[in-house]
Amino acid sequence: MKTKMLAVLSASLLAVGCATGGLVGEGPNRQISQSAAQTAAQQHPQIIEEFGGAETSARSSYVTSVGRRVAAQSGVRGAGAGAYTFTTLNSPVLNAFAVPGGYIYITRELLGLMDDEAELASVLGHEIGHIAADHSAQRSSRSQISQVLAALAGVVTGSSQVAQVASTLSQGLVLNYSRSQEFQADDLGIRYMAGAGYDPGASPTLLTSLGAATSLETRVSGGPDERSIPSWARSHPLSADRVTRATRQANATGLANRGTRNRDQFLAQIDGMLWGDDPAQGVVEGRNFFHPDLRLRFTVPNGYGIQNGTRAVTVSGANGQAMFSGGRYQGDLGSYIAQVFRGLAGQTQLNFSQPRATTVNGIPAAYSTARVATQQGQVDLTVFAYQWDSNTAYHFATLTRAGTGLGPFSSLVGSVARLSATEAAAIRPRVIDVVTVRAGDTVQSLASRMAYNDLKLERFLVLNSLAANSQLRAGDKVKLIVYGNRS
Repeated sequence: MKTKMLAVLSASLLAVGCATGGLVGEGPNRQISQSAAQTAAQQHPQIIEEFGGAETSARSSYVTSVGRRVAAQSGVRGAGAGAYTFTTLNSPVLNAFAVPGGYIYITRELLGLMDDEAELASVLGHEIGHIAADHSAQRSSRSQISQVLAALAGVVTGSSQVAQVASTLSQGLVLNYSRSQEFQADDLGIRYMAGAGYDPGASPTLLTSLGAATSLETRVSGGPDERSIPSWARSHPLSADRVTRATRQANATGLANRGTRNRDQFLAQIDGMLWGDDPAQGVVEGRNFFHPDLRLRFTVPNGYGIQNGTRAVTVSGANGQAMFSGGRYQGDLGSYIAQVFRGLAGQTQLNFSQPRATTVNGIPAAYSTARVATQQGQVDLTVFAYQWDSNTAYHFATLTRAGTGLGPFSSLVGSVARLSATEAAAIRPRVIDVVTVRAGDTVQSLASRMAYNDLKLERFLVLNSLAANSQLRAGDKVKLIVYGNRS
């Protein structure tokens, strides 16, 4: 959640769509279709906004140069000279995805997990493979990260189209591929990166790292929830046989362990890069959400996942879903609540109860509930709003079983509180610090410097693709996560 003024989701988002099929022509004349490219270009600004912005630094140019080198092997006309557009997103989720029309996205978080340029080439090659194989013509787009925006829009309006668009924006057009498509993209990515001179053995090593990251995140969160499975693992399902298969394919090229890795050059590019949440968009620590710029906080119930986006913070679990957002306050919380209901309902008429006033931790608040009929039965849609200052209000919109009202979210709406100036100033970004191993350094001693209160060793090992008994040599370079300073 990035800005102080956040628009309420509405049917105006219907202008955004998803292309189906991205290539035209045969053989050496295969190229990205003009219509798919135009659609992707139109969607591009929304994707960038939803993922917290795009990097424009030298690192972004570096990613593009690697992508074009690999894309040149794909057999798509102009692939090495601009037919593909590569964007590095300011997102704290492990993700990469391709949009029909030649647009490929990778998050800074996934970059940070990588150990060298060859692993970057493997991910970009995989996504290029999805486009070169025209998988967009064979699959459907559906939500993988956050279902809440889609649920709130689709349930209330009764429009599957609204739900699809909301879901698309909430996840940045992450596509769900079949097992055979994933295998084909792996094969193509390995072929492309090997053709570009990279060590194809980087493909299975990165898949192994992603598997380790998935296990660690599940452990950190205490179980599978909205943040426990990296987004790339959702849209690109991981499995032991996939790693084994990628290893076999890499070895079949005859170039495994012989191609370019460019570890030092890659580490220089990510040194100092933000890791995890960007405080400018708010941070998630366990079950707590903190936003130092907006000076607010809240705590989600046990067993519920939390996902921070630029448009909203979403909370989901077995017994309900919630979305936290905000907008302009014009002197009356009742009118604000009615505006939120209208924004969610679109053309559908909702009958909601007279807003009831209350106070939460000294903050004036009000709430109202509407009963909504869905294909799965009736649900309660509740809007709980807070007067933050003279011009701003924030609110939760919750979906629960009919008759339960706020249900499991009573503690959530009651946890909203202001951060003091001291508390806000104490929230600092975490950044990657590439350090050179000195004589006497061990895995354990370096891990103790990680900027976390728990699982320091485990986090260090996953970040560097190491085992607990790994022996470090003086002169080696490893990644640490340390506290940085806000610019």
